[in-house]
Amino acid sequence: MAREFTSVGVVGLGTMGAGIVEVFARNGIDVVAVEISAAALERGRATLTGSTDRAVAKGKLAEADRDALLARVDFQVGLDALHSVDLVIEAVPEHLDLKQRIFAELDRVCKPEAILATNTSSLSVTEISVATTRPNQVIGIHFFNPAPVMKLVEVIRTVVTSPGVVADVEALCDRLGKVDVTINDRAGFIANALLFGYLNHAVSIFEARYATREDIDAAMKLGCGLPMGPLALMDLIGLDTAYEILDTMYRRGGRDRRHAPVPLIKQMVTAGLLGRKSGRGFYTYERPGSPKVVPDEHTPVATGAALADGTRAIAKVGVVGSGTMATGIIEVFAKAGYEVISVTRGAEKSAKVCEAVKTSLNKGVVRGKLSEEDRDAALGRVTWSATLEHVADVDLVIEAVVEELSVKKALFASLDEICKPGVVLATTTSSLPVIDVAMATQRPADVIGLHFFNPAPIMPLVEIVQTIRTSAETTATARAVCAALGKTGVVCGDRSGFIVNALLFPYLNDAVKMLEASYSTADDIDYAMKLGCGYPMGPFELLDVVGLDVSLAIQRELYLELREPGFAPAPLLEHLVTAGYLGRKSGRGFRDHTNR
Repeated sequence: MAREFTSVGVVGLGTMGAGIVEVFARNGIDVVAVEISAAALERGRATLTGSTDRAVAKGKLAEADRDALLARVDFQVGLDALHSVDLVIEAVPEHLDLKQRIFAELDRVCKPEAILATNTSSLSVTEISVATTRPNQVIGIHFFNPAPVMKLVEVIRTVVTSPGVVADVEALCDRLGKVDVTINDRAGFIANALLFGYLNHAVSIFEARYATREDIDAAMKLGCGLPMGPLALMDLIGLDTAYEILDTMYRRGGRDRRHAPVPLIKQMVTAGLLGRKSGRGFYTYERPGSPKVVPDEHTPVATGAALADGTRAIAKVGVVGSGTMATGIIEVFAKAGYEVISVTRGAEKSAKVCEAVKTSLNKGVVRGKLSEEDRDAALGRVTWSATLEHVADVDLVIEAVVEELSVKKALFASLDEICKPGVVLATTTSSLPVIDVAMATQRPADVIGLHFFNPAPIMPLVEIVQTIRTSAETTATARAVCAALGKTGVVCGDRSGFIVNALLFPYLNDAVKMLEASYSTADDIDYAMKLGCGYPMGPFELLDVVGLDVSLAIQRELYLELREPGFAPAPLLEHLVTAGYLGRKSGRGFRDHTNR
């Protein structure tokens, strides 16, 4: 039988500590809430009452339940108040020496059978435990912010934590309505080890001026469905906190350069630009602590004003290709009012593309998203052709053929001969260098990448990839076209992976390495990222959907370009691809899909 916890103590009543107090009190458990001073105690009390009052205002908590919740909390100054609790959770700032001092004192104050837990997100639970005479009763219980809302709890056992203590804490998490993942004591645990490598990489892209803060954040929200962009999330976490977590993981985690804090983070911390809590980080906020972003000197001008000048008129568009992406792009442009010429290799493929577009548009009508008149008008704007020369008088050509550089270069050399001067030539490549395609023409200033995401009619993001030869006029025209399509265009340089894949696939690769090291299971890693970070899919779910062969090819491209050891494809990923386990399309990847 699991131990019955009737009273718990929480040390530290900042945002996280107050949230943990609320979680326990909501579930009928008496809480002794402790701070270092009367002033800090009152701030903690205000945080708790503010949170519960908001829950009442939103109809998520009855007034009587709120009053009962608050009555279960005993606010006290000093650790001596914890002498009779069954469990203590420490939630003070991430400094090892501070936590060790607190645990040494808790060891003296608390009853012998009490469990001592730390909410650390990055420090060694083992190093904290040795400050006590009961390291077998010390465990990590890592809640996620905001604790009352987030479902995940990482339970961290050390090499000496008693199995009974682990079982008791797992049962407690279940009682609290949380999903727990139990793991060993390793830098960053699951969620932070994967999250902060990704955040650090995003900062490095921004530091290199590869893309603006707005475009980086928009790319990851719209391209991956993430709840927040990485730079906005850094501001929410706090740059000082992020620096400490990264620095700790770098020192404890084998000095992986993926976790070596980007110099810009330390510079911003030194300058007092800590994120929301200081009123300024990567973005500027209305006031310290406010979530409202206000314009600053780095805010881009309004899109309409930016597109007013320096753009070419686009009325007729050619789309070359017969795959899913080409079909989606034809539909997008036709619905937006553009005249479209679809070019494929042969009448049979043209007929298939035509049928696919009709089917998609009919689905839009059935679902009430498109009228029959609009469907007919869109189809009426498309000319179906098997002859490349028919794009001779278009204003924009979009290539959506197979991802082979030789094929794309040959096509662009032909377009160079066929198309009139001033035409924008765009490639939808997701992984190849745009400059290689551009240099197959005599007009590289007119060549740009327009990376639509699949399915193109639904996905709102387009990555606009400019090479060192792309003219400002071509980029401005591409931005104007994306805006006219109702898409969000994000501008970036011509580097492997652009924005989304450059940030997404190293994170997925890190997850594979974590699984390969037997640190956790695929299920628990997926739970951690979905429930702890709000990701729409866990990394292994996503890898199986994308295809392990596709993922491996992209990761190899990233590694070849950047030569960063941390980007080397995980051997497990390579082995699965070699074995023919490619994900859903082959019936098996990280999971077996044959019976699903």
